[in-house]
Amino acid sequence: MHASAWGMAALLIFSAQPAAQQRNINFDLLTATRSGSIATVNALLDHGASANSRNRLGDTPLNLAARDGNLEIVRVLLARGADINLGNLARVSPAMSAAYGGHDAILRELIGRKARLEGVDRVAKTVMVYAAGNGNAACVDLLLGAGVAVNERYLNGSTALMWAAAYGKADSVQLLLARGAEVNARDDRGMTALAIALEQKQEVVAQLLRAAGGQP
Repeated sequence: MHASAWGMAALLIFSAQPAAQQRNINFDLLTATRSGSIATVNALLDHGASANSRNRLGDTPLNLAARDGNLEIVRVLLARGADINLGNLARVSPAMSAAYGGHDAILRELIGRKARLEGVDRVAKTVMVYAAGNGNAACVDLLLGAGVAVNERYLNGSTALMWAAAYGKADSVQLLLARGAEVNARDDRGMTALAIALEQKQEVVAQLLRAAGGQP
């Protein structure tokens, strides 16, 4: 059944059954969010589903929509009271999910609505670490524009440049260098971005770093 038709059929069932026997509409909201059905999402919210419902991993509809790149549903959920900063059980926030997936339009929306950018997940990753480590240069640019310092230090003294170098993300490396990243900053192991790139056999990025004056 088409997602919208399924959602409306479910609502008819809800209205015909006692509350104790009704299906969990919060679960249905999460399902509708993943299917991308705006009409069903709105209908379920109208019938009492919580915009901050969570699945077994703690993901909210907003977190799922941000991860899947569905800007329209992100906007609907925010308008209907979704907590913009509510993370899952691993403390991954909607902004982190958007940055991880390279969904810059969603990250722009979240930044515009004052989402927190300094928080960390369970393994101490930030929104910037997700953006730089996954090579999402547009997201990196948005974060820098929002005030995240280009040479901010993260877990183990790492920088965004080091994360981008480790994963061979040339576009992000070029952007960060152009925006003033310290090419020879060292982490807690004494490793520079170039040393990390060489360790991870990221030769293209290593060439970019050498050209910028990088030292191993």
